Amino acid sequence: MLLANRGFKVTVFEKESHVGGRNAAIVRNGYKFDTGPTFLMMKFILDEVFEEAGRHIGDYLKCVKLEPMYRLQFDDVRLEPTTAREAMLQQLDKHFPGNSDGYDKFMATEARRFKLMYPCLQKDYASVKQYLTRDLLKALPNLSLGRSLLDVLGDYFKEDKLKLSFTFQSKYLGMSAWDCPGAFAILPYVEHAFGVYHVMGGLSEISEAMGKVCRELGVDMRLDTPVKQLVLEGRSVRGVELADGKRVLADEMVLNADFGYAMKHLVPPGVLRKYSAENVDRREYSCSTFMLYLGLDKIYDLPHHTIFFASDYKRNIRDIFHNKVLSEDLSFYVRNASVTDPALAPTGHSAVYVLVPVPNRTAKIDWTKEKPVFRERVMSAIKKRCGMADIESHIREEIVFTPQTWQDMNIQFGATFNLAHSLRQMLYFRPHNKFEELDNCYLVGGGTHPGSGLPTIYESGRIAANLIARRYGMTFVSKNIHA
Repeated sequence: MLLANRGFKVTVFEKESHVGGRNAAIVRNGYKFDTGPTFLMMKFILDEVFEEAGRHIGDYLKCVKLEPMYRLQFDDVRLEPTTAREAMLQQLDKHFPGNSDGYDKFMATEARRFKLMYPCLQKDYASVKQYLTRDLLKALPNLSLGRSLLDVLGDYFKEDKLKLSFTFQSKYLGMSAWDCPGAFAILPYVEHAFGVYHVMGGLSEISEAMGKVCRELGVDMRLDTPVKQLVLEGRSVRGVELADGKRVLADEMVLNADFGYAMKHLVPPGVLRKYSAENVDRREYSCSTFMLYLGLDKIYDLPHHTIFFASDYKRNIRDIFHNKVLSEDLSFYVRNASVTDPALAPTGHSAVYVLVPVPNRTAKIDWTKEKPVFRERVMSAIKKRCGMADIESHIREEIVFTPQTWQDMNIQFGATFNLAHSLRQMLYFRPHNKFEELDNCYLVGGGTHPGSGLPTIYESGRIAANLIARRYGMTFVSKNIHA
C-alpha cells in the first residue's frame, strides 16, 4: 500500500488463493472465523497506515470499540477490564479491596514507559549506531531490565490474581508472564489507554481491505503463486523463483514469510551465516496454540472475548513453556464474536473461536494421537466453565488446528507467535527490517522488529516502506517519527 502510493511498481506473490496468511478468514457453510488475530489494539497505527497510503480507514473498515474489553475468569473471581477509569476502580474495590490505588499508579508509570519506548519501536536498527541512540539511553532506566512482567506488576498490585489479570497480553508475545521482560507491562497499558477493537466481518477484513487498496493503487497481486526460493547474485537478492520455475526479477524484495521458514527454505542452502538453518533452530520461539473453530446453531450468552485461567495457572504455564507437556488443567480463550457481529454466522447461529496455548513443535508430542484426546479435554473444560454444557449438540461445523497444522502452514515449529520476545531477541537483537545478511532484502511480519501482534507487524511494514522510499530519494509523509 505505502510503496505503491509513493510511486513504486509493486508485485505481491501469495501462495494461497486469498491474502492475509495468519490474518486471513476461514469460511465454511456460512460460518466465518479469523484464522489467528482477534484483538485489534493500538488502532491508531492502522489508521496512520491507511492515511499514509492516501486512504481513510473508515471507507474500508468498520471498527467497533469493545467495552468492557474482555472478561477474565478465574475459579472464584471475574474481572471485566474497561477503559472507563471509574468503572475499573469500582471492580477493583469489589473484587480486590485495597488494590485500586495501584491502578492509577500503573496507568501513570506505564504511560511514561510507553512514551519512552514507542520511539524505540519505530526505529529500523540497521546498525549499532542506530541502536545506541539518545532515545534508547532515555528509555533504558525504564526498561525494568532483569525483571519479569509479573515482577513489575507487583509494583502496582498485591493480589496474585490481579497481577495475572494484567499478564494476559503476554500471549501476544507467546511468552510466560514469569519470563516475559518487565518492559512489556506497556501492553496491558495500551489496552487500558487506547482500547480494544473488533473489525466488523472479522479482523481478516483488514487484510482484505489492504488488498483492495493495493489493487486500487495498481499493485500486481498474484494469488495462487507459491515462491520456491529467492534469486541471488552473490549476497544480493535479485528476485524470486516461483514454484513453476519462472523467475521474476526486481530491484528490492520485501519478505513476509514466517522468519524461520524463510531462512531455511526460501534462501538457497549455504548462503546464510548468522541465520543458517542450525542457528535459526537454536533461536527461542513462542508457544503454539490448539484451535477449535466451531459453527454453532445457537448464540450463547458469553462476552465477545473471555479468558479462562487454569486453577493452577503457574503450573499450566510451566507445562507449556518449560516442561513442554499438555496440561490437564487448562487455560483457554473463547471468542464469541457473534454477540457483536451477526455477519459471522447465519441468523441465530454463532461462530465460536477457541484458543488453547500449548507447547510448540519442539515438544515431543505426537499430535496425530493427541488431537482427539486433547480435543475432548478442551470440550470438557468449555462445558464446565463457559456455561455451554450442551455445546456438542449444537455444533454444525468444526475445524481443529494443532501445532502440526501451523507447522504445515510453513510456520517454524508451529510457533504461532513467531520468535519469542526475550531480551536477546528484541530491538537491535531481533532480525532487522533491512535484512543484515542479504542486500536488497527487507523483512516484515512478526519475526522481525518490532515484533508479533498486529500493530507492531503493521509498523514493521511501515519501517520497511520508509527505508526503501528513502533509498530511492522519494518524498513522503509518515507518522513514524524516524521516517
